[in-house]
Amino acid sequence: MATGQTHGGKGSSTRPTDKKKYEDNYDAIFGKKKKKEEKLEILSNKMRTPDGTILESKHRHDYVTHTDANGKEYMLDGGFDYVRCSANGDEEMLTVTSDDSHEVIREAVKWGTYGKDGDEPLSYVTIADLNPYHLRAILDTQRWNMRLALYKVMQDEVKYREETYD
Repeated sequence: MATGQTHGGKGSSTRPTDKKKYEDNYDAIFGKKKKKEEKLEILSNKMRTPDGTILESKHRHDYVTHTDANGKEYMLDGGFDYVRCSANGDEEMLTVTSDDSHEVIREAVKWGTYGKDGDEPLSYVTIADLNPYHLRAILDTQRWNMRLALYKVMQDEVKYREETYD
């Protein structure tokens, strides 16, 4: 093995560099991690038939049907996971997604409740009609039991009420 000074091969000393240019080019080549695009979430899956009947699918595989006054059969399925429906051409889709305005979302999205003491029959209340204390209790106690999209809707409702009513 040879000792002493080398002939100055690769890596023996650093070349002079422009640190700012290096950092800018590094980001241009490898990019900063981008946030994931927000996935479009179904928040309410409804359809109105020509005679005014509202069909609502509340969960996956919640297949609902209606024979309309015009004699045609209408169906809706999928809940918050997908939309599958009849295609008679005269139905009106009322599906609400996460890209709709909060004013639309708060009137369409519902929360199932058994009442204050849990002893009442299940009923569904729109987010807009929830009592403020009930809304806060849901956010405090049910966070881990609900879909992230619904949790976000409820947080947005708290902000909406603070901005609108305060």
